[in-house]
Amino acid sequence: MPLADPMLLGHPWTFWLGWAWTLSSVVLTTWIVLQRRAPVSTLAWIMVLNLMPVLGLVVYHYFGPRRVRRQRLKRWHQKAVLMSQTDLAALNAEHPQAPLWARQHARLIETACGIAPSSARSLELLGSGGATLQALLAEIARARWHIHLEYYIFDPDQTGTQLLHALTERARAGVQVRLLVDAIGSARLLARRQRALLQTLRDAGGELAVFHPRRLDRLRPLVNLRTHRKIVVIDGRVGFVGGINVTDDENELVRPRDAYRDTHLLIRGGAVRWLQYVFLKDWHYAQGRPPAHDAHLLPDEPPGSLPTQIVASGPDTDMEGTHRVMIDALNLARQRIWLATPYFVPTEAALTALTNAALRGVQVKLMVPERSDSRIVTAAARSYYDELQAAGVLVFEYRGRVLHAKTLVVDEDYGMVGSANFDNRSFRLNFEVAAVVFDASFNGQLAAMFQADLSHCQLVPTHRHAPPLQRLFEAVARLGSPLL
Repeated sequence: MPLADPMLLGHPWTFWLGWAWTLSSVVLTTWIVLQRRAPVSTLAWIMVLNLMPVLGLVVYHYFGPRRVRRQRLKRWHQKAVLMSQTDLAALNAEHPQAPLWARQHARLIETACGIAPSSARSLELLGSGGATLQALLAEIARARWHIHLEYYIFDPDQTGTQLLHALTERARAGVQVRLLVDAIGSARLLARRQRALLQTLRDAGGELAVFHPRRLDRLRPLVNLRTHRKIVVIDGRVGFVGGINVTDDENELVRPRDAYRDTHLLIRGGAVRWLQYVFLKDWHYAQGRPPAHDAHLLPDEPPGSLPTQIVASGPDTDMEGTHRVMIDALNLARQRIWLATPYFVPTEAALTALTNAALRGVQVKLMVPERSDSRIVTAAARSYYDELQAAGVLVFEYRGRVLHAKTLVVDEDYGMVGSANFDNRSFRLNFEVAAVVFDASFNGQLAAMFQADLSHCQLVPTHRHAPPLQRLFEAVARLGSPLL
């Protein structure tokens, strides 16, 4: 009796199905290993693909890809580098004794992100969506040449409609308006029922581009590889960057009781040229062609006194610029680290840097929301509390409103405001942007804002009492965090 007779092992189709499953597992496992992801992420995807052979492929198609290919605008980049050299020369003359750590950190940013150090003439912290909208509308009204906007979320609600009307008015006046939105985050704006609203902008001469459109006829991921950036550049001289989207959810003028607490930054000066460069790259990628060369895109700006450097990263490079920059900033800390983030799902390297700082005596304060718009992410964040507190990290949960600010204060003269969360998605899967400022005065303002937010927080006790089922849910959420 032959042992290999498939008829004795069951139905013939089950025999061949088993072999197909085995072969696909080998192929898929090999494919995932060759992607050279983080070990934890690699193991997680191997489990998903092998335990769900068919459904796993669908999940991987939408969630798994993490790289895109994009062209660098060499001409614009070279021009921005040359212009930044003037800024740097002026800063070196004004601060001849700049500390070595600052020079090395700036070098890291330039190497990892391709963005040189520059300067700003003025910096204005904006602590709410309503204040940001009012400042943005004021600058739009003064625009002469162009208005460039890039947003993850741009909703067609009261806030979004007000901004679109302002953009349409300036487009009719002859100002070049370019609006780039993400297909996922701005899905409501791109819905069919909003076509008339967008067509009004187009009829006035404005342009609209969509980042990674959701089309089933294209082999594109629909969830990851999003532009999470919030950028506005006006006439190449005024720039906005931070965490605030265009939505009523973040506008306290519309929702005074429950609008998200967020932070944005208004920049005037040379650093704006790098926000412009980031936008132009994204516009080129989304449109398939860059804007025509125009002297107004990168205008000459006199050097400012505030050392400022733009950090931009995304899945078009293996450098993980934001990830590297934040870890290096944590490693540089000698006095304090005050980190605010709505999503805390750190990589192993980021978690180690944060706890190491606390273990060597640095005052580490972590501010996260008591509730966010993702229950799973909130649970995953809480699974790290015990480990953080054991190292001496003080964990605060922001109560009442949703905390959406992404800020970092290190020692006395390092501050960061941007779009990146402290999680794997921002570090490795999405396109992010931030501004790093090497200035004690600005850092003091950012620290004061953090201190004010602490009055709305509760310190998480070191021996947190959570029901067993909640602990289990947090552990499961953490297990799946490499896929978040």
